Amino acid sequence: MEKPVITYESLIRITRSISMIRDPEEIVLISVEGVTNALNVKGCTLFLFDKKSNVLSLAGSYGLSREYLDKGPISALRSISSALEDGQPVAIYDVSDDPRLQYPEAARKAGIASILSVPMIIGERIIGCLRVYTAEPWEFGHNDVNFVQAVAQVVGMALELCRINKGYKESIDILKSMRDPRTIKSKKRTPYEGVPRSFSKEEVAHASA
Repeated sequence: MEKPVITYESLIRITRSISMIRDPEEIVLISVEGVTNALNVKGCTLFLFDKKSNVLSLAGSYGLSREYLDKGPISALRSISSALEDGQPVAIYDVSDDPRLQYPEAARKAGIASILSVPMIIGERIIGCLRVYTAEPWEFGHNDVNFVQAVAQVVGMALELCRINKGYKESIDILKSMRDPRTIKSKKRTPYEGVPRSFSKEEVAHASA
């Protein structure tokens, strides 16, 4: 599979879209769809971490089947747990042969070959993770990981602002206020709807200023 070239332009597109909204549902949708299209992969999910139950709760997804999303509860202690314990990205090259996965058979059945899990960190708190899924075996490179980390950081900060502005005690409370993340359909434009694939040099310079 030929990998796309990830540029600052891709990150700017997603960041600008996120900066224009205050709805957590839309923030999540833009993030998972934007990452999927930028990397040209199978799909992407965003989970929020419930520290009381040690469960990862699905906040939003793009490109994955309902059957896979309904496979069962995601344990933060069993599902690529080192990404949450150490706060470092974790890449799974072969889902069918890696003990760090909680549901390897479900992933294989869904046509998933490789997974990248990146934690969302605010200060010293891990509030969730962003996961990327590929249909073919993928060696995630330095640029891939940096891009997903950057998006995860932006999304985390945006959700944290939502939490503060709406008076939520925990990040997971944001999820409880949302509709079913597996059936959310946005009416707003995402980074890859109705906008040019490339920005002009002037737009990029303005966004970076």
